[in-house]
Amino acid sequence: MDEIILIGMFAALIMAIATNHPLGFALGGVGVVAGLIGWGPPALNLVINQTYAVMDNYLLIAVPMFVLMANFLMYSGVADGLFESARLILGTLRGGLAVAVIAVSTVFAATTGVVGASVLTMGLLAIPILDRYKYDRSLTAGVVCAGGSLGILIPPSIMLVTLASLAQVSVGKLLLSAIVPGLLLSFCYIVYIIAACALNKDKGPAMSRAELAAYPLAGRIKGCLVNLVPPLILILGVLGTIFSGTATPTEASACGAFLALVMTVFYGRFSLEMVRNSLVDTAKTSAMVFVIMIGANSFCSIFLGLDGAKAVGHLVEAAGLSGWAVFAFMLILIFMLGCFIDWIGIVPICIPIFMPLLEAYGFDRIYVCAVAAVIMQTCFITPPFGYALFYIKGIMPPGWSMLDIYRGAIPFLAIILLVTAMTLVFPQLVMWLPGLSNL
Repeated sequence: MDEIILIGMFAALIMAIATNHPLGFALGGVGVVAGLIGWGPPALNLVINQTYAVMDNYLLIAVPMFVLMANFLMYSGVADGLFESARLILGTLRGGLAVAVIAVSTVFAATTGVVGASVLTMGLLAIPILDRYKYDRSLTAGVVCAGGSLGILIPPSIMLVTLASLAQVSVGKLLLSAIVPGLLLSFCYIVYIIAACALNKDKGPAMSRAELAAYPLAGRIKGCLVNLVPPLILILGVLGTIFSGTATPTEASACGAFLALVMTVFYGRFSLEMVRNSLVDTAKTSAMVFVIMIGANSFCSIFLGLDGAKAVGHLVEAAGLSGWAVFAFMLILIFMLGCFIDWIGIVPICIPIFMPLLEAYGFDRIYVCAVAAVIMQTCFITPPFGYALFYIKGIMPPGWSMLDIYRGAIPFLAIILLVTAMTLVFPQLVMWLPGLSNL
């Protein structure tokens, strides 16, 4: 009987997602119904306990704090200044403006951790300029999508905080594990852009020296320092306190939100209206994350309570799969789910089911989470429903087609898969920094 209920749970969840029901309510609703069928009314007590467990989780306070930090930065004009400075420094390089987008997105990712804010901000800033300089449309769309999506991997990241909570691992070590693959991904993007533009000069023409001459070198250097130093202080303030052990990730997230508020004053963007808008946006985003986590915890608790883990284990045993085969299957499943939903739905579905299995095979939890975090970059740029693709669609200039965006995302999708493969072949890419830490 339990096996039938377990199969029905996944069938019902797939139907709910396919019919565009809100993910949090789909997960929670399917879990409650399955629990009532399997156990009766006592199942409701488990759902209530899981709801309380999420709301009582001290680590998850970091989620609204990091979101608030991102919203303050979005209104502070940090990205505006960073992009303008990088544009003037790299503009004479063929493909330089696209490289500037990746460079700024990398810094912005280390200060926000929210993909929607990064993609939209960089899109609004970069697309008009890249379009004006006749950059290839597909390259433009791909650069903004891929660069903006770095926010969920490069610390601090609400995805990593959520992932650490569900996998029951150290937040600090997981944040450390994501630094090298995040920077490697950014580096590979830049290498691809330079190579593509070198092979086809029409993809990314350089700025003319005449235009660049209108900006004195001293002014460009000063502008770069003014726009780069405050974000670096913020990054060091947040990540430095976490990695040094001075503050917990939760405490550091609150410090980050405060420093971001100070930066709005520094850039002359502070106002009560800005604070209000930031708080409202933070409340909406945080509520969405917590509803999904409550629903996911309820779903997984019912699934595990009905011996779902044992059923999956018996299935793996009957199939004769090795530990690496199970790991590969999890990564493939994450990639396939990423075609339809984002990390908020993928993490609570996959991690609680596969983590006990992989740990039984001897895999380190930090390593599993870090590699999963890398491949989850694809969920934002995988056709047909990658969220970043639709963020760009909403702001793309007239005459652009969805095909332009899809075409531009494919090379960056391949790069993410390549870096994921590199973390599998060279585990130290993700385990080196956590190994040096006492967190």
